[in-house]
Amino acid sequence: MESFNLRKTLFFLSFFLAKLVFPTISQPPFFDKACSDKGNYTTNSPFKKNLDAVLFSLSSNNHFDSGFYNASSGENPDRATAMALCRGNVAFEKCRSCVNDSAHRIIQECPNQKEAVGWYQDCQIRYSNNSIFGVRDSSVMRAYMNLQKSPDPIGFSQTLRSLLDGLRNEAASGTSTRKSAAGQLAVPSPSVDTIYALVDCFPDLSSLDCNGCLSQLQSYIPACCNASIGARITATSCQLNYEIQPFFELSPPPPPSQPPSVAAQPPPSAVKAPSPTSPSNEGSNGKTARTVIIVVVSVVSASILIVGICIILRLRKRKHKTTLQKSESVAHGDATSEISTAVTIQFDFDTIKIATNDFSDENKLGQGGFGAVYMGKLLNGQHIAVKRLAHNSQQGDVEFKNEVLLVVKLQHRNLVRLLGFCLQGRERLLIYEFVPNGSLDHFIFDFEKRRLLDWEKRYKIINGVARGLLYLHEDSRLRIIHRDLKASNILLDGEMNSKIADFGMARLFKVDETQGNTSRIVGTYGYMAPEYIMHGQFSVKSDVFSFGILVLEIVCGQKNNSFHNGDRKTEDLSSFAWKNWKAGTSTNVIDSTLIVGSRIEMIRCIHIGLLCVQENVANRPTIASVVLMLSSSSLSLPIPSEPAFFMDINTNESNSDGRHASYSTAKSNQISENEASSTELYPR
Repeated sequence: MESFNLRKTLFFLSFFLAKLVFPTISQPPFFDKACSDKGNYTTNSPFKKNLDAVLFSLSSNNHFDSGFYNASSGENPDRATAMALCRGNVAFEKCRSCVNDSAHRIIQECPNQKEAVGWYQDCQIRYSNNSIFGVRDSSVMRAYMNLQKSPDPIGFSQTLRSLLDGLRNEAASGTSTRKSAAGQLAVPSPSVDTIYALVDCFPDLSSLDCNGCLSQLQSYIPACCNASIGARITATSCQLNYEIQPFFELSPPPPPSQPPSVAAQPPPSAVKAPSPTSPSNEGSNGKTARTVIIVVVSVVSASILIVGICIILRLRKRKHKTTLQKSESVAHGDATSEISTAVTIQFDFDTIKIATNDFSDENKLGQGGFGAVYMGKLLNGQHIAVKRLAHNSQQGDVEFKNEVLLVVKLQHRNLVRLLGFCLQGRERLLIYEFVPNGSLDHFIFDFEKRRLLDWEKRYKIINGVARGLLYLHEDSRLRIIHRDLKASNILLDGEMNSKIADFGMARLFKVDETQGNTSRIVGTYGYMAPEYIMHGQFSVKSDVFSFGILVLEIVCGQKNNSFHNGDRKTEDLSSFAWKNWKAGTSTNVIDSTLIVGSRIEMIRCIHIGLLCVQENVANRPTIASVVLMLSSSSLSLPIPSEPAFFMDINTNESNSDGRHASYSTAKSNQISENEASSTELYPR
């Protein structure tokens, strides 16, 4: 904690000195802010302390290599979350300077609001008392336009639309650390203009949400900025900017000796905020000013560095004397305490022991392959779910903490949130948010309870699982393959929103995995893909297979591996669904309790489920494609091939293509039931 306070002291000292010497230099251009009226906080409130912690974490971060950073602190209802994003093509130093300043400026602009967003020339910052990771928000929009119009409004608008369409798709297909795209396009003759554009999304958004956010901004252009030669339109989760002069570093840059081809004209007046200054407007005076700034910054930075070194040496000397008086065990704890300084995610064992009534059977929620799960209640009234892990991990304490810190950052509305961990001796506990309605299997496979799940709720659950899986596969910091997606691992909150549970556990426990193979088959009978059972090969398509089985179960209301169809009890659900879809009688698959609801949607979900359970891995859609299929009823679906392990109970010889039915054989080989997920250990 002393090291944390030391860094914090140095940060505020350097920031204060910098403000004294060059107050105007350190301020990046500020465009606008939006302070929410949904709630306020007081000066000494817990939320204020958590907000200060996350904003300090943003401003003191030195790893803006991707231009995106997020942090959270505290527990609900006082939890604070914040995110900062630098615009594409912004250099590292400018990015860090902008985020540093915006973290201080946003509190000045919104002095007591629990939710706010601020836009700057080079970056954007937002914070909230609600979970904002992976959540698209375009409720607040701002537009800044250049009053000068293009002499060719039709050609200009068409070129701009074409340019933004391409950049929007490029940004949406970006990674979990960068969803940004920049480019240029010349307006056809007779105009001589070239349009330069830059679009950005917060990269924690899914590809669909990024595309949708930018599409919404683009659709606003005709209303606000038709034929304007420059505009910047911002939303909480994304923004776009276009000009007829380059306002970002082009790639590749022109040779240094090449003179500018066109002299820049002074920018006309603008609405609300001026357009960013073009590099071509800078003359010799600008170069002189830059030289002065560089010299001043260098001198002040050196002074700050010297002062900081002196403080560090004095504090270290004092700390060294204190450390010599501590016992060896306490010193070992100090060596690893830095892991939990930024966010408080390590719980005291006695606290969890009290919360779960000493892990009593009355508090036990279930038992899985990695250990038992208990319900608990903290002293502040917060309900939690505690997984008491089996004593079979091969990791040390420090490695375990580091892995938990990675998984705890995976936050999405359709994932059960990992709150933290606890370590004491051989005891290893994982603390999750408590989801009140339990798991989906308790509803969907019970004839009476599944009546509570009408089609609207079931369709909502299917979409939620798909979006959660999309986050794990494509939009999180890690690419996680769940490997045990099933009804009992889908939890339902108070509003029947689906949340995927037990994701990321393999990263904590499995050491025998490679990128695509494993020597230990773990999973649940009936949900595992054939290539995984037979050869130990797993991929995102393995999860898609499990998702397909889950969709069929939700529509039908019965388990895949114990499906009852009259007297024919040996038939599995996927085979039954396939034969009825092929015969045009898909309504036979639909749960008899589903009296109200769109039959078209139900049959479409059966179709999507069959696409996911195809034997050929390449034929199965990605989860991103599945989300598109579910969200667009007009999107045509391909024809599914025969599902894996298809068994035609009317012919015990072979299938139509000559392959022998092999479901019963495959079931008995190499299956080790467990609850596990997998994380690819290579950088994305």
